[in-house]
Amino acid sequence: MHKIDLPKDVVERVAARRGRRHAFDPIEPARTALLVVDLQNYFMEPGQACEVPFAREIVPNVNGLARATRAAGGAVVWIRMTQSPEEMKRWSVFYGALNTKARGTEEMHRLSEGDHGHALWPTLETEDGDLYVPKRRFSAFIQGSSGLEATLRARGIDTVIVTGTTTNTCCQTTALDAMMLDFKVIFAADATATFTDAAHNAVLANVLNCFGDVRMTAEIEALLGTPATRAAAE
Repeated sequence: MHKIDLPKDVVERVAARRGRRHAFDPIEPARTALLVVDLQNYFMEPGQACEVPFAREIVPNVNGLARATRAAGGAVVWIRMTQSPEEMKRWSVFYGALNTKARGTEEMHRLSEGDHGHALWPTLETEDGDLYVPKRRFSAFIQGSSGLEATLRARGIDTVIVTGTTTNTCCQTTALDAMMLDFKVIFAADATATFTDAAHNAVLANVLNCFGDVRMTAEIEALLGTPATRAAAE
């Protein structure tokens, strides 16, 4: 698990600007969605080209948040990076310039529907009634990436809890764009993961500084206000 280290000066500056440490306290659980970003075999399985070992360690926290969100009447959304040969053409800068042709082609195949790499990690606890959203860019909210915004708006969702991998790519861009679209953002510090502690903590500081709240899983579960978490918080 990542060692969480938020800079004291950032925390103090945010508290002074907001008038309190956390902007979103309380929340409305029924208007809240847990976003689980890219916890797919390609990013989690040992030996995969984009394996993130820390991502395997956050699964119990993600599952706990999913249970708490459902119990509180919120929505659980499983978001999967989904690519195709057509996307390689439409996203030519990423596939043609920021990756070698061989690496880009391999990633596209591993993240195509039906491939083993595209599937959700097997120990994630999905349930009937959960939502499944494919996305085509790092951010699930950027124009043309997915139908996530419309899905959440239709359900009256105004708050999103961001979990998944990688912290500094798909989780960060999804969180930043969510705030820019006027969603309340809670970023789960111990239910997101990337390759290094330094990269992880840099994103936590950035999100806290200007884009939302950063909280630990236990705090978020208490915020969701289910009977079990209320009792634990008392």
